[in-house]
Amino acid sequence: MPERTDLAALITGHGRVIEMINSGEAGLPVLARLLQVVQPAIGAASTAFVEFAPTGGRVIAATGGAEWAVGRPVSPTDPATVCLLSGPRVRDIRVDRIPGPIGAELVDRGLRRMVAARAEIGGLTVGSLHAFYPDDDDSTAAGQHEVVAYIASCIAHMYSDQSGLPVHGDGPVVAALADGLAVVDRDGRVRLWNPAAAQVTGRSVAESLNRALPFPLPPSGQVLDHRLPDGRWIKITSGELPGPGALRVVTFRDITDQQLRDQDRDLFVAVTSHELRTPVTVIKGYADTLTEHWDSLTEADRRQAARVIGQRANELARLVDRLLTSATEGRPGEPSVPFDLGEALRAAVADLPTDLRRRVVLDVPEGLPKALGSRQSLTTVLTELGTNADKYSAPDTPIEITAGGNERTVSLRVSDRGIGIRPEHVERAFDRFWQGESGDRRGYPGAGLGLYLVRRIVEQQNGWVSLRPREGGGTVAEVRLPRG
Repeated sequence: MPERTDLAALITGHGRVIEMINSGEAGLPVLARLLQVVQPAIGAASTAFVEFAPTGGRVIAATGGAEWAVGRPVSPTDPATVCLLSGPRVRDIRVDRIPGPIGAELVDRGLRRMVAARAEIGGLTVGSLHAFYPDDDDSTAAGQHEVVAYIASCIAHMYSDQSGLPVHGDGPVVAALADGLAVVDRDGRVRLWNPAAAQVTGRSVAESLNRALPFPLPPSGQVLDHRLPDGRWIKITSGELPGPGALRVVTFRDITDQQLRDQDRDLFVAVTSHELRTPVTVIKGYADTLTEHWDSLTEADRRQAARVIGQRANELARLVDRLLTSATEGRPGEPSVPFDLGEALRAAVADLPTDLRRRVVLDVPEGLPKALGSRQSLTTVLTELGTNADKYSAPDTPIEITAGGNERTVSLRVSDRGIGIRPEHVERAFDRFWQGESGDRRGYPGAGLGLYLVRRIVEQQNGWVSLRPREGGGTVAEVRLPRG
């Protein structure tokens, strides 16, 4: 542990981060750079930032020995999460005293102490910053607490600007700053009513203070859609504020006539109809050619037509599988059991389409630990990640599939050498129907469901998946599952 914080390095690095912001950079790239600046300045072995939304948290940026956790979900009911969201805003924590599996995972990686600070706006926690150290000495070096608290406040300011943050659009900051915000006491009486709340509901501050809410209050951490008397719809979220008084914070936004749902439905119909039409048209065209011109075609022409029909039928089958899986969202998946990840990967690669399979370079080390999950679903995961890599990289470049393991998790990585992914898109890529390009300018096909389904499948097995740019160009998709 250093005797003091390197303030000169911190100021220099922070100045470069501000230059990034002034030049138009925003969101996740700026946040990641800020963590890279802070880690050496305070002598930390690694740093991480967890973004919190109403449904829980997710590690969205990390450095050093904590990079493995990027993309990992953080349950709002996990004892470690409850511990972080309550008590002092900044504190020194012995990692081995953190309840639940997270503490054990950190200790296994030689991280024994952390300084944690919540990033807050108006009493709302938008995330938490963590600096990890290999020593377990509770005597903190001069300035560590202050620096971590300061950087957490800087990150909160980035959220208040809403420039690329929050990464997840349903985060509390969007609702708290752009939409209605109210605070109610234990008796349900309004103690705070912001201007946006008056605009959304049509009730002024004077008409609302010390009175009941004009709509139902959902349980803490849950979301409720409610129709107002004038016919407009609002989406309501509530949560408990830390500290005495049993106060509840309520955020709400206008979704009149369920506009967001209609947009989602219309997008689903438009995208799926387009993606279904393409392979069906090709299959019909080649089938008609074979039927009507069989005798005049050469044997090579017939084989080529049959090959194209088979390829397009496989594409159609994968799309239908995506749609069916998406339609069953929320239903329980298969039970998790130990399985041989290496053997499962070899079998899954063998089932890939021929053109894709020829590009794959598979590297599975000897003695790979068993994974805990669903072996059958791994085929879907690998197919989606492999297809995605194939889509965004040149056909003469390899797609590398590697596996590894440690004391807690078993992982697989799919790496390509294609166009890469922008840092600010590494989380949005998992959104349903999201595409890096849209409209007539789209250069790549797809319904925007593949990565969304991958994340759902993996998280149902208590694992997590993340994307990152590959050094030298391309993208790396990493899946981590619990050890069997």
